[in-house]
Amino acid sequence: MTEIAITDSQTISNLLNDAYTNRIHNLKRSILLANKALVLSEKAGNTSLIGKSLNQLSLFYMIRGAYKQAVQMAKQAIRCFEELEDERGIADAKYNIAGAYYKTDNYHLGLVYLFDSLIIYRKFDDYHNQARTHKSLGTIYEYFGDRKNAIRAYENAIDAARKVKDINLVSNVYNPLSGIYLKQKKTAKALRIIEQSIAMKTKTGDVRGLAFALYGRGKVYIAMGRFAEAESDLMNAIEIHTNAGEKLGLGMAYHKMGALYIEMQALDKAREFLKKGLSFSSKYNIAITKFKCSYLLYKISKLENKLETSLVYLELYLQQKEAVINTQTLKVIENYELIAKMESMEKGVKLQKERAAIIEKQERAEQAARMKQDFLSTMSHEIRTPLNAVTTITALLTEKADSDDSLLESLKFASNNLLLVINDILDFTKLDTCNIQLEYAPCMIYELLGRIIKTYNSLAHKKNIRLVLKADKNLADCYELDETKLSQILGNLISNAIKFTEQGKVELRVQKISSYKNTDELNFTIADTGSGIKEEHFEDIFESFSQPNSITTRKQGGTGLGLAIVKKLAELYGSTIQIKSSIGAGSEFSFKLKLKSCETPHKSVPKLSGGLKGKTVLLAEDNLINAMVARKLLANWGVISEHAVNGAEAVAKSKNTVFDFILMDIHMPEMNGFDATVNIRDDKNPNAQTPVFALTADITAESNTDYKGYFNGFLRKPIEIERLYDALMQASV
Repeated sequence: MTEIAITDSQTISNLLNDAYTNRIHNLKRSILLANKALVLSEKAGNTSLIGKSLNQLSLFYMIRGAYKQAVQMAKQAIRCFEELEDERGIADAKYNIAGAYYKTDNYHLGLVYLFDSLIIYRKFDDYHNQARTHKSLGTIYEYFGDRKNAIRAYENAIDAARKVKDINLVSNVYNPLSGIYLKQKKTAKALRIIEQSIAMKTKTGDVRGLAFALYGRGKVYIAMGRFAEAESDLMNAIEIHTNAGEKLGLGMAYHKMGALYIEMQALDKAREFLKKGLSFSSKYNIAITKFKCSYLLYKISKLENKLETSLVYLELYLQQKEAVINTQTLKVIENYELIAKMESMEKGVKLQKERAAIIEKQERAEQAARMKQDFLSTMSHEIRTPLNAVTTITALLTEKADSDDSLLESLKFASNNLLLVINDILDFTKLDTCNIQLEYAPCMIYELLGRIIKTYNSLAHKKNIRLVLKADKNLADCYELDETKLSQILGNLISNAIKFTEQGKVELRVQKISSYKNTDELNFTIADTGSGIKEEHFEDIFESFSQPNSITTRKQGGTGLGLAIVKKLAELYGSTIQIKSSIGAGSEFSFKLKLKSCETPHKSVPKLSGGLKGKTVLLAEDNLINAMVARKLLANWGVISEHAVNGAEAVAKSKNTVFDFILMDIHMPEMNGFDATVNIRDDKNPNAQTPVFALTADITAESNTDYKGYFNGFLRKPIEIERLYDALMQASV
């Protein structure tokens, strides 16, 4: 008896496996096999296999457009799996119910069931089904016009599909992604990705999926004006969907054929397909296709000056759209919490576990955020601390030089640029979330351009190419701008141009193209004679960590952050980067800035005035080199300094002597700068009211709200000499 039962179970499992495999090219056979499996499962009294058979039938009927049957069978399957406490079986059934709902007009319920399924799939690390669920969520977000969440869901689907190396699932997501790129006017990208999908579907033999991919390419061809190719793709899609019994895809294809024929001015053909689409969508309750067909029929009637007919279709369109989109959107926004609460009451203990899992996930996310903050804090301190000595010593040597020393100037500019690179890496999150702002100050434009050329000249010289500056003689001498950000833009573009140029030259051109009152519009162009970039890669190269394979080699390398930073910095200036390129002939990157001219600033002179002479400072600094450099700098201003090697020693010394100022490092052994400052602010300490400035390499210190109020200001390392001097002067008033 046992052997027979085992054999029966294996037979049923084989039937279900065959049914699932056949779904992509022979849905009728899949339904036949699943029904056979259900009959055998019921005879064997195997609840698990009954549930699995019902689940598969639900999926197949959902694909076929028999949505009521699909929901009924999925609910029967849920009862089986609840009896067995089989969460994954329940998740599969809910996924099928969600598909039936969102493909009709119950988007809000589709979301609810998909969310429930996703929680379970994540619990079991089921990436195959996570990919399917994320893809479905993306489809619903698209219905609501929420492209941002749709793209995020599609990207999650691709990530999950790649984890299980399922190219069919990846290609399923490429179809709607192509549609989004098309709406964003990224036609070349839309075509490239949909053709990848077609290639994948052809390779795997997924005939039904191929029909959706052909439909997607047809849409792109319509946008490109390639109407004959669009017609061929859409007709093929209709034929496949008809043979497969795929209702949603067929309705979509009818609508798109109507749209195509309108573009071709073949209004009779357009009307024929749109009426088919309207009738078909009404029969199977494919809501979104239904109102789209009504809208195009309204447009045709209007073009033919049939006003009464056009008004009928317009009213029908508005009624359908309002009933579907607006009502469903409100239900999602307003009723999801209520639905969740009702289900919570019904599910009891099970949903309590799910809620606990969500809380645990949130705690992990918060912990990850704290770890990221700690990492930024530590890395900024460890990298910027030694750089502080380089930049400060360079500044001190420059002040002592008898005349202009080009080597010192180059060293100063190069070390500052190194600091900019470090800041780019450490501040990238802020840049990405638009938390960085421009800091305008007078800048000698010709001097800035000259320093930039001098910085990158040796890099060009090593490759035997010329680095040329062509600056318009009509530029003002001085403009108000953020010198740091402009240097980053130009520096990244120049270094990138040099990287991809093997012979010839790289040219920086700056031209005044217009002027109004005291504001000039300048055009900056970086041109090279390098390998060039294909137009299809123009958008991709500005993405973080993106480098097209066609222009990247081991020799060139790079992190892929440079142009992403350039794009965001240009946007801060209210500008965009334009590209011209020809393969084998070179590239041009250009951008325009409107800059206000201003008076030439006085050259900075060493701070040797007596404003700080005789003042006393307690310097808390554990790095002996940085302490030596800081004390030397303070001595140049006549300031008397006392050094503490850690926070505990700083507190001890603050109890014995009253100082005019305290400069406090943050990362120190025994006691950090935060805790040391809290101790000094104690009423019993004679320095409780003494100005305390954080002098730190930690870029995150200022955002620590728990301690911010204890400091008079935050000064970064490497030391900005004038800023330090001004802060001490203001505090001494």
